[in-house]
Amino acid sequence: MYASGKDELTCDLAETYGVFDMRALPVTTLATLACGLSADSRIRRKIAGTKLPSEIMLLAAAVDQLSMLVWMRSKDGAKNRNRPKSILSAVLDEEKDEVETFDSPEAFLAARAKALGG
Repeated sequence: MYASGKDELTCDLAETYGVFDMRALPVTTLATLACGLSADSRIRRKIAGTKLPSEIMLLAAAVDQLSMLVWMRSKDGAKNRNRPKSILSAVLDEEKDEVETFDSPEAFLAARAKALGG
């Protein structure tokens, strides 16, 4: 897990167990805590290749199915127009957004000045 995502594992351990310094723990204890993380922890989602918790995806899929059923019973559905947009697709498209990170405050300020046209 450590090799797959040190930052994600650090966040998960801090959030779940209050462990802020992994190096302070024996390796066996760290491994036990890492294995005890939930299936929707950041590190497990990264290993699985998803960024969203399974509850979010299931809820979005359920809303999509419900809106489709309601739409099919409407006048628009009978004429196959104004099909409802998929919430699940919209949520999954958010995953594609790139997040920009900075290694220093100076790099952030330079990018900010560039974005503001300065």
